[in-house]
Amino acid sequence: MNKNRLEAFSDGVLAIIITIMVLELQIPEGDRFSDLKPLVFKFLSYIFSFLYVGIYWNNHHQLFQAVKHVNGKVLWANLHLLFWLSILPFATSWMGENNFTKNPVAFYGFVLLMCALAFNILQKFCLDIEGKDSVIAKALESTLKEKLSAGIYISGIVLSFYYPIIAVVFYYTAALLWIIPDLRIEKTLK
Repeated sequence: MNKNRLEAFSDGVLAIIITIMVLELQIPEGDRFSDLKPLVFKFLSYIFSFLYVGIYWNNHHQLFQAVKHVNGKVLWANLHLLFWLSILPFATSWMGENNFTKNPVAFYGFVLLMCALAFNILQKFCLDIEGKDSVIAKALESTLKEKLSAGIYISGIVLSFYYPIIAVVFYYTAALLWIIPDLRIEKTLK
């Protein structure tokens, strides 16, 4: 199967996710900068989640540069990833609305963990269809960043029940690992 529809659909869903997140930011009633103070946690949540959606979009794009064809498993794995990413606006809003308290922060971390696992499943199915000697197989030999990220998310979830702000720092430490696009595929394609 051709991969173009999968890429176009994914791009559309990710654009909608970002739009939903920004619509959750309510405009304050006043015109002073001090009127923005109650929105600090919501805005920080939005920035962090926008960053995460951007990271997934970027790495999704990189992945499908190396994939030539897709099959039903890849389509379902992609939908699985999009499902978890589509929960991100809710988790973002809940966390921001409650000023980074423990349960919303734990749920946010859980959603991030599930997004990471879903992306890993998508990569695995792409590897299966492309084969062991493919560009993608060579590019994804090392999974250190993936394992490190999952460990950070799990640690953050546990920490969120005791120190939610530190858990949020953990989640964004994981984002910093991925802020530079995953260049393994790009380097292998060259």
